[in-house]
Amino acid sequence: MKDPVTDLTNQLVASYARSGGINHLDGRNLPSKTAIASITVDLLRLLFPGFFDQTTIHSSEIRVVTATLMDSILGRLEDEIYKSLEYSRPSELESQDLRRAARELTLDFLRNLPRIREILQTDVEAAFNGDPAALSKEEIIVAYPFIDAIAVQRMAHELFKKKIPLIPRIMTEWAHAQTGMDLHPGATIGSHFFIDHGTGTVIGETCIIGNNVKLYHGVTLGARSTSGGQELRGKKRHPTIEDDVTIYPGATILGGETVIGAGSTIGGNVFVMQSVPPHSLVVNEDVEVKVMSKKERQAGKKPDFQI
Repeated sequence: MKDPVTDLTNQLVASYARSGGINHLDGRNLPSKTAIASITVDLLRLLFPGFFDQTTIHSSEIRVVTATLMDSILGRLEDEIYKSLEYSRPSELESQDLRRAARELTLDFLRNLPRIREILQTDVEAAFNGDPAALSKEEIIVAYPFIDAIAVQRMAHELFKKKIPLIPRIMTEWAHAQTGMDLHPGATIGSHFFIDHGTGTVIGETCIIGNNVKLYHGVTLGARSTSGGQELRGKKRHPTIEDDVTIYPGATILGGETVIGAGSTIGGNVFVMQSVPPHSLVVNEDVEVKVMSKKERQAGKKPDFQI
């Protein structure tokens, strides 16, 4: 009798030969998604001490706790960055040179954490000031998925600027899976940023967002078209949102040349593909909402009134 495991294995191995484009065999070791997810969680613990830990951290022990966690992250992140460099620059540098480069890139990144904390504090303030349902800033940090999403994006953006491949996107896609917000690590986002509710929000790679910008759920800041494929790499494809702009749920704003002027408000479910002057209000017009009873509708009667 034929062994089913052997038969199934033979079929799958044969598919590896037929569909080789989705194999990674006999190549350089890629960064580990699991390891990067774990590192990301620990980085959040560094950014928000006491909020992502299961036990209370006392101020008297914060230096020791931070040093221990920092040492762990330094070694683990260096290993993953080394894999990324080895993947993207296999013949450019010797192994020892890659290791030195990975070490210095990791240290440079970790040196930016105090500055990232400063801007995240403005995001927490914007969320608290912008949401009357928020009871405290502590609630914002422990309960609002937006904080996880923007904290990870801001860290990943630093790695993205250093041209470290794979890891920034793995980090933001981990946050995407956790929060429902797809914030590309390439996007440049100013201070006092807030996404209320957040689910379904998409911010593209070349998006530039100013200060004091507030988005709601379901907003898309995207490209007009990606039909050009890899020919569009590196080109400005996503909109620029200037300071003090509010964008309501379901709005879609597309195009690298599209600029939403400072102080503007974009209404819900609006579709924008052209620039908007500062201090504009953009809304849908001539939208007719009819109100009638279900029985009248079935009978073909006109509604009693319209909105």
